[in-house]
Amino acid sequence: MEIHSHTHTARKKLTHYLWEFLMLFLAVFCGFLAENKREHIVEHQREKKYINSMHNDLEADISRLTDIIGMRNERALLLDSLSNLLNSTEVFQRSGNLYYYNSFATRGTAFRFTPVDGTMQQLKNSGNLRLIQKQTISDSIMSYDVSTRAYVWGTNDEEEMIDAYRNVAEGVFDGFILIKMRDENNDVVRLDFNPTLRLTEDGKFRLNYRIHMLIAFNKTMRRLARNLLAKAQRLDDLLKKEYHLK
Repeated sequence: MEIHSHTHTARKKLTHYLWEFLMLFLAVFCGFLAENKREHIVEHQREKKYINSMHNDLEADISRLTDIIGMRNERALLLDSLSNLLNSTEVFQRSGNLYYYNSFATRGTAFRFTPVDGTMQQLKNSGNLRLIQKQTISDSIMSYDVSTRAYVWGTNDEEEMIDAYRNVAEGVFDGFILIKMRDENNDVVRLDFNPTLRLTEDGKFRLNYRIHMLIAFNKTMRRLARNLLAKAQRLDDLLKKEYHLK
């Protein structure tokens, strides 16, 4: 009987297995580092995109707030003129001017501030605020958001005061005359005559109080608008500095 010899493969040494394990570990670890680096780059790009968008929103808010402050300065002068003329001895002889000033006292929508907050809402609602790496930036963004919402609430209160003024003014001024004072663009046109007024002592007393409220609240809202404008400018400057925006 022929006897066949069997070949035996040499057993792998422990160091060989250790080397294979080390190579596999390094491959997985390097893959993890590469993926982590890629995610970091993607998130940084998204962060920069949000910051650029936030910068554009702030520029729009700054422009609007600047306009509102200018209009509130003008409103302060018109309300003072309304109060002074209402309490002068020439009120009936200059009733045309009183009608003119009254038309501006009842305007509220022109002073509304609606923040451009599309980016802000995306950051808050989708959890993307975590993308903002610098805590000072994140805190400043949220602080500005709180301030804008507080200012909008104040504007709503002012419109209620204007409605209260209208309720008194409707017993003093002729609505038909007020209609004729508006052009096609709803701009106020001065009268070239002095229409009648139903101005009693009680009516004047009530108007004076309502005008006082409008004057005081206009000053308050102007101060808040200045503060909000300064905060918007500081945040915008901070974004431009930290993210090297143009």
